[in-house]
Amino acid sequence: MDQEQKILLAHRVLLISGIFCGVVALLLILNFWHMKQHEPLESKTIEVLVERLKNEPGNEELKEEIRSFDLLARKAYFTSRWQVKTGTWLLLVGGIVMAVSLKIYTDLRSRIEEPEKVTEELLRARANSQYWLLMAGGLILGLSLVAGFLTNDYLKEYQQMGVVTDSPEEESAVEVIDVFAGTLETATGEGDTTEVAEAGAALIEKTGEEAASGESAASGESESVQQSPAPGQLNFNKEDFKKNQATFRGYMGQGLSFHKNIPETWNGSTGENIKWKVASSKPGYSSPVIWGDKIFISGGDAQARVVSCYNRLNGQLLWEKEVSGIPGSPATPPRVTDDTGLAAPTMAVDGNRVYAIFATGDVVAFDLTGKQVWGRNLGVPNNHYGHSSSLQVWGNKVVVQYDTNSRGRMLALNTASGETIWDVERPVNISWASPVLIEVEGKIQVVTSSDPYVSGHDLETGAELWKVEAMMGEVGASVAFTDGLVYATNEYARLVAVEPKADPEFIWEDDEYLSEASSPVAYNGLLYTATSYGVLVCYDARTGEKKFEKEFNNGFYSSPMVADGKVYLVDMRGVTHILKADASGTVIAQPELGEAGYAVPAFADGLIYLRGESNLYCIGN
Repeated sequence: MDQEQKILLAHRVLLISGIFCGVVALLLILNFWHMKQHEPLESKTIEVLVERLKNEPGNEELKEEIRSFDLLARKAYFTSRWQVKTGTWLLLVGGIVMAVSLKIYTDLRSRIEEPEKVTEELLRARANSQYWLLMAGGLILGLSLVAGFLTNDYLKEYQQMGVVTDSPEEESAVEVIDVFAGTLETATGEGDTTEVAEAGAALIEKTGEEAASGESAASGESESVQQSPAPGQLNFNKEDFKKNQATFRGYMGQGLSFHKNIPETWNGSTGENIKWKVASSKPGYSSPVIWGDKIFISGGDAQARVVSCYNRLNGQLLWEKEVSGIPGSPATPPRVTDDTGLAAPTMAVDGNRVYAIFATGDVVAFDLTGKQVWGRNLGVPNNHYGHSSSLQVWGNKVVVQYDTNSRGRMLALNTASGETIWDVERPVNISWASPVLIEVEGKIQVVTSSDPYVSGHDLETGAELWKVEAMMGEVGASVAFTDGLVYATNEYARLVAVEPKADPEFIWEDDEYLSEASSPVAYNGLLYTATSYGVLVCYDARTGEKKFEKEFNNGFYSSPMVADGKVYLVDMRGVTHILKADASGTVIAQPELGEAGYAVPAFADGLIYLRGESNLYCIGN
């Protein structure tokens, strides 16, 4: 290439890069102005609809309209956020290319100028032109970059009423507290330990001929009930975790149940196959957990946060405890949205204690008789919806995923004392997903999904074992695992399959049907995932080939569970869609609860437990 061709090429690159930078800079400035004029996290339309909903609390169509507007607003916000972030980097790259091409162009031109034709006036004119050109370009570039960075930091300006930024807790701040003085009364005879929390706190409704004495709930057969170990007894056995439903989505958080004879038909309105139902004393989106003959739920509002324990065979309230007196707990609870609340995370139970976490940042442990063993505050989470990551328990560790707007963080607490075993910071943004345990080469990993990484950590030390950049935006779905592959998904991002090893790559990915809150489940070579707009999709877990898609009338926040060879999936109206757990997409039944449903079902042999918006149900044939 001769000198003239090099000059021509440099001139064209300079011209193209200059136009490119100008267009990108203009778009960034316009986007910044637009987002400042129309704040993406504040919608007047939604505010008006919410005010209407206060007057029409039972209007399901209005609730669906609010969800749709909210979904569109968040989609627009994160699309704009991605555009600004991408545009900022494009502008930087374009500016560098333009500067380099300008330098090359001027150098080449200066080499072929005839000295006698280059006068002092011409040199001065060229210098002035270049000066003003660089000043104007630099000003536009600077303004657009400033606009880009300001726009990209918008969420940091969205502070909550009454929220303080979470900060690391000194281990010395862990305090073992017995808030509720006195001993529990033990009933004579065969009865369990019982305590009435408040008059009228719960209402037990019996159907059929079931007696209040706690007969077996399995259909016509006596059910073998695993008795709870004595307080303080350490009896960790992973087989016990298969016999019970100890955490969110069951065994290791993977969405699988090992119980049989699960019912397929019921009706919450008529009482068909309803063994008992009990009204929740406090609202909450947490799912029920089971150990032995006890079932636990949490609830909370601005007045109090509570943990409730019931006899799972007859619905009798055994005890209900208010969480209070924890050092560092905020006097006023943080502002949360209606669809998250203060008690969204599901508890964990290990046969010795039951563990709960709330949107206040309070973590608490009770023994199975209701005595508070320890409590501590992790710092009120800087979270614009409210904390919803559920707890995971294994061995002597309670694992807490605590990714907030302030920082990414995960920690393990000692189950007996609440003291920190390990506490790691992660280069991730806020997440509402929950930790999942997987076993790889005989070792347990904690796998989490956040923006932007899906990562695995050693359960014993918290050390990062692997990570892959896969997610973005508001991550709400936890991962699935089967046959050596981890599956992660999030709305506005993608669905990916990765092998949990160092420097993993995508085995396959898809972006057609993505989950907002519902977590996928993998079973028998298949992967099932559900969307907030009412579609259940099945993929080949190894190849990503789509096997079927089923569209239902209502969306899903609850996650699909596999039990007894069937997929159980509760929609927002409380209808449970039961399908064969294969690639056929065969719908077996669609029983109705009679009230809204957001929690994950819990299972025992011959029984299914469902938490509705207002009541907890025990269902058996």
